[in-house]
This record gives sequence, structure tokens and C-alpha cells, in this order.
Amino acid sequence: MSGAPTVGVLALQGDFEEHIVALEDIGVTAAPVRTAEQLARVGALILPGGESTSVAKLMDAFDLREPLRGFARSGKPVWGTCAGMILLAERIIEGRPEPLGLMDMLVRRNGFGRQVDSFETGIDVDGLDGGPFHAVFIRAPAVVETGPAVEVLASLDDGTVVAARQGNLLATAFHPELTTDRRLHALFVAMLAAEVAR
Repeated sequence: MSGAPTVGVLALQGDFEEHIVALEDIGVTAAPVRTAEQLARVGALILPGGESTSVAKLMDAFDLREPLRGFARSGKPVWGTCAGMILLAERIIEGRPEPLGLMDMLVRRNGFGRQVDSFETGIDVDGLDGGPFHAVFIRAPAVVETGPAVEVLASLDDGTVVAARQGNLLATAFHPELTTDRRLHALFVAMLAAEVAR
């Protein structure tokens, strides 16, 4: 997408490379972000899956916590997947790691159990045409409560919220980058286009 803003992917730990490939698959320029200077050069940011405690520690070690908060609060789109959803939350049941406190929701880490309880399923996501999205859950978090500003985009059959949006913030408990379905990446890029057009 010539002339379009670059989408950054926080590249401290986790599956950031898969997100970069997914974005490039749909013609979007993507770049790893490890410093505040790199963050300042992108128009949107993905917080990828990984180990949330490790990512939080590295975020602090790289002095990225406040720049990330400022980036999100400026209205630029931010999408958290799996561990990224945990970090976007205002509150975490376990109390750690300290999240960024950006989305009005309460999240449980490992909401579906341990690694052996990982699973895949088709889910309907509001805003996505073309049928169910094949969602991959790996030691995934679960949204326990959402505030009035949060729009639920997808839930499992038991009602557990696994995708949500609050303005410029998007969160998914699963890993879209581990599939070949690029619809959620395209949705995120559309959020960026809408922000640029404002």
C-alpha cells in the first residue's frame, strides 16, 4: 500500500514475525517495534501473542510502557492478540503482570486452562463477512467482564467473550496470525485507514 502508514508489531517476544508476514500478505508495510523512536514512526500497532509476563518485563526494560499508553490514547489503532489482549486490559484477575490499563475489561490469563487445553474452533466475528473465522487458542486469555464502552465482537458458544473493540483498540484472545485467513488483519488496517481519514 504505497503511501499508507506503516503498521508496527511490538517485537520484544512472541510471534511478532507471523503478524508481519500476515500484514505483508495483504500488501501492508509492516515493521518491528522495539523502541519509542520506532513506535513514533508507525501509524498503528499490534501487540502479539507470547508470554504476557515476559512481554511486560521487556516493555518496562525498554521504557515502552508510557509511550505505548500515549500511542493508544492518541487514537492510533492498537490490536492485542492473546498476550496482547492481557496487556491492553484495565484489569487482570491474577493481578499480574501490570497491564497497560487501556480497555475497560477484566481478563483472566490462561482462561481456558494450560497448554494441553489449547484448541481451535470456528467463530462468528462481527464485522467480518465470509463465514466463521478459524480461531486458534493457545493458553488463551478470556474476557470475564466488559465495561459499557467495549463492543463485543465474538463469543464462544458458552458466552465467553474472545474478541472485543473499544474505539481504536481491538483485542482477540486467539491467534489470527497462525492461520491463512487475513480478514482480521484487513479489519485492523481498515481501522487505520479510518483514523487517517479523520
